[in-house]
Amino acid sequence: MKTHYHINVFYSEEDKCFIADIPDLKYCSAHGETPEEALREVLIAQELTLESMREMRAHIPKAKYRPAVYELV
Repeated sequence: MKTHYHINVFYSEEDKCFIADIPDLKYCSAHGETPEEALREVLIAQELTLESMREMRAHIPKAKYRPAVYELV
C-alpha cells in the first residue's frame, strides 16, 4: 500500500520561486518557477528519499501531518 503524504506548496519571496515540501519526510523539498513545477520536483524528491530510506533500512514514517483547517465565515 502506497503512503500518501501531505505536500505544502507556497511562494517564497526570499527565494523568488515556489517551494514544495513534505512535512512528514524531513528535508524533503523542492522548488520551481510555477506551483506545478515545484510539485513535480518534490514528487521526484519523495521517491528518491523513500528509495534511499528503504536501501538503508531506515524507518519510513507514516503520513500523519495534516494542516489546520479554518472555516471561513
